[in-house]
Amino acid sequence: MSVVLKSSCTKVLRKICAQFRTVWAALASSRRMRWEISVLLGTILAVVLTAQCSSFASTAARVRQDTLRLHVQAASDSPADQLLKLRVRDAVLQQAVQIFTDCPDQAAAKKAAAAALPQIQLAAERAVAQQGASCPVRVYITRMSFPTTHYQHFSLPAGPYDALRVELGKARGHNWFCVLYPALCLPAAGLDSPTAWPTQQEQQLVSSGCTVRFAVLEWWQHLVGTKSAVSA
Repeated sequence: MSVVLKSSCTKVLRKICAQFRTVWAALASSRRMRWEISVLLGTILAVVLTAQCSSFASTAARVRQDTLRLHVQAASDSPADQLLKLRVRDAVLQQAVQIFTDCPDQAAAKKAAAAALPQIQLAAERAVAQQGASCPVRVYITRMSFPTTHYQHFSLPAGPYDALRVELGKARGHNWFCVLYPALCLPAAGLDSPTAWPTQQEQQLVSSGCTVRFAVLEWWQHLVGTKSAVSA
């Protein structure tokens, strides 16, 4: 009985497909109809892509909201200033291990950063002095735009982030930036297990390596006027 029913269903499906091909051929014979079909299919594709991009952008926004970045900018691009930048970075990260490792969320990390600004400032100034330099150091919390950033095991979408910013001298040189929360750039945390974003969607996004989607998102943000304030 089931064999007979299956055979009957197969015949019906074949008839439907045959009728569809006949209708499609008739429609395609009309030049105007072909144009209208093309417009309709283009509209459907645009709607689907817009929905997907909207969902991706929404998740990317949550990633940015749940992340605290670190940004260290050198006084200039001279070899001495670039080396000094790295020494200051190391000093800041050593302090950050104590400050950020146990923070339960981004809000707590940001609050801890604000409370520890004098401590971080002192560590940066000591690193400058140890190098025999005398440039001024400025440490503060700000909200700034970053480009799409690809690390070894995760990627972060472009856009505005809360950041702990360290400026050396006139801050006109190349910069170094990473992530304080989740604690992915701390010496004790490592970069092998970026699993600390609060939702599965966020974790999938940062771990997916969606290069094309990240590029499209950055292009869209540039189009609507959200430009990156820093570069690699």
